Amino acid sequence: MVGITEHPAADRSVAELLATARAALQAVAEADLHGMADDELSAHLLELQRLRGALDVAEAQVLATWDRRRVWRADGARVPAAWLASRERIPMAEARRRLRHARATVEHPAIAEAWAAGEIDRTHVTSLLAKETARTERAFERDLDALLGHARRERFRDFRRRLDVWELRHDPDGAEQRADEGRAAREVHLAQTLDGMWVGRTVLDPVDGQIVADALKEIEEEMFEADWAAARERLGREPTALELERTPAQRRADALVEMAIRARTVPADGRRPAPLFTVVVGLETLTGPVLEMFNRTVISPGTAAAHLTAADIERVVFDSPSRVIDVGERRRFFTGALRRAIEVRDRVCYHPMCEDAPERPQIDHVHEHAKGGPTTQANGRLACAFHNRWRVTHPDPGDDPPAEP
Repeated sequence: MVGITEHPAADRSVAELLATARAALQAVAEADLHGMADDELSAHLLELQRLRGALDVAEAQVLATWDRRRVWRADGARVPAAWLASRERIPMAEARRRLRHARATVEHPAIAEAWAAGEIDRTHVTSLLAKETARTERAFERDLDALLGHARRERFRDFRRRLDVWELRHDPDGAEQRADEGRAAREVHLAQTLDGMWVGRTVLDPVDGQIVADALKEIEEEMFEADWAAARERLGREPTALELERTPAQRRADALVEMAIRARTVPADGRRPAPLFTVVVGLETLTGPVLEMFNRTVISPGTAAAHLTAADIERVVFDSPSRVIDVGERRRFFTGALRRAIEVRDRVCYHPMCEDAPERPQIDHVHEHAKGGPTTQANGRLACAFHNRWRVTHPDPGDDPPAEP
């Protein structure tokens, strides 16, 4: 009897391989997931993410060969992106992005390797390539492995921040130019529809946008407290967010109107309020070009300098003996300068599943105060309200204070 063996992938046509892949994916889509354990579901989800990376790179490599051989010209397309946009019915910008990624897998094998392994996503590739310019080409090639290492290990927001810092150090003129272009692109559109409603669109640079967002947020929080109190009185108990009179989007809309009303009613001789934005600088870069806002947005020195005459500037320097920010060990609550130091140091909730700066931040003891944890900067961390409650119902053994020596 002659044994039948599976042909190696190299001996099979691409059409056969794609048909096999399609059949496998169809089988996964039709699999019964209802009896599967939660851990299994999470593991399968992560494995599919890795497979998506492998599929993206396989597509990119086929696309790179197709582009290099100029196959698209046979159908009368002027450029390859036009062919892709037409045949795949996608925006021209998306077609250009895929072509850029395809060429990058040839130019930077390290990107292709990490992407195919599912260690990075297409969004990481887009962010990396945005920093590769004629001015940064040599530094980008030199530092690519290190940047990919950060992409593999860090949350995406932290990775983007690291890329922005890298760009400021290696192309400060380009960063300033892009900051100027961003400010020049500011615009607000507000128009009335045929049925009398108003619709709009706003584009602001990082600092001006933060000023507007902070003012809007302050009024929205006032309205949230009012809605919460009204719901508590109506229900006779603590309400849930879904039981409030207005949705968050409705409160923001009302807050915008209230902001306009307050602007119209400011006394003629009143003092114009100076906006506050926090600039965070590490001691090692105190005299360097890297500036970062409270929400971790990296800005250029020119952007910060443009507001020096109109804003209150709060400078926070870490690891410096010039300012004592640890103001006591036995207080129950984090207040004053100590609270502000922790807010500026952390800026996002401590929990790994929570990336945004909390709207109503709380300062949590790493080692619980009830178990002897001190009220110090080292033992404090920023938490959103949800995860501050979460640690009570999901205790971590690591939260216990270290044993006395």
